[in-house]
Amino acid sequence: MSLDQDRTVDAPLTGDARHNEKMKKKQAAHDKIMAGKTQEKGLLIVHTGKGKGKTTAALGMVVRAIGHGMKVGVVQFVKGAMTTGEKAVFDAFPGQVEFKPMGEGFTWNTQDRARDIELSRAAWQEVKRMIADPAYQMVLADELNIVLRYDYLPLDEVLEVLANKPADKHVIVTGRNAQEAIMEAADLVTEMTMIKHPFRSGVKAQAGIEF
Repeated sequence: MSLDQDRTVDAPLTGDARHNEKMKKKQAAHDKIMAGKTQEKGLLIVHTGKGKGKTTAALGMVVRAIGHGMKVGVVQFVKGAMTTGEKAVFDAFPGQVEFKPMGEGFTWNTQDRARDIELSRAAWQEVKRMIADPAYQMVLADELNIVLRYDYLPLDEVLEVLANKPADKHVIVTGRNAQEAIMEAADLVTEMTMIKHPFRSGVKAQAGIEF
């Protein structure tokens, strides 16, 4: 028998063994990447796009923050004309969440630009107060993008406040049609894309889904 014939040849990995080997390599690569991520900071987070889920995702972060014992301020621009399920939930955590719907409905409902601007300014004052207050670790400015789109608030003023927020404070901004400058300033931007929506099939907004 030749030396070549006597040499043991490793059999190729198959099935579970191949999967396990692949996952070990992925874990090693992941651990290497994570080892270099040591910084912690307050983030500016933007949820925008035409798809459903911008506010829902932001409120999910609020729930997560509650679970970590954080104090959160939520200010809703535009919204406030109807009772929502999230308000009932957050009212159960008065020591951790200040939830303030400060709108009167969408612009086509109110049909009063001066009133919309007045309410937007009042809501923005609350956002600024919460950002400046060290007791709040997270602030959600829900639908702020909408009022900026309609020029109800000066974009430069909003950008200045966001740029000068405390370094450890998280601020979330939601609403479709986010201004390019807001997205440029953000640490995290997510665009919700609509693929399919039941409204187009004649299904109205429903409790537990839209509100």
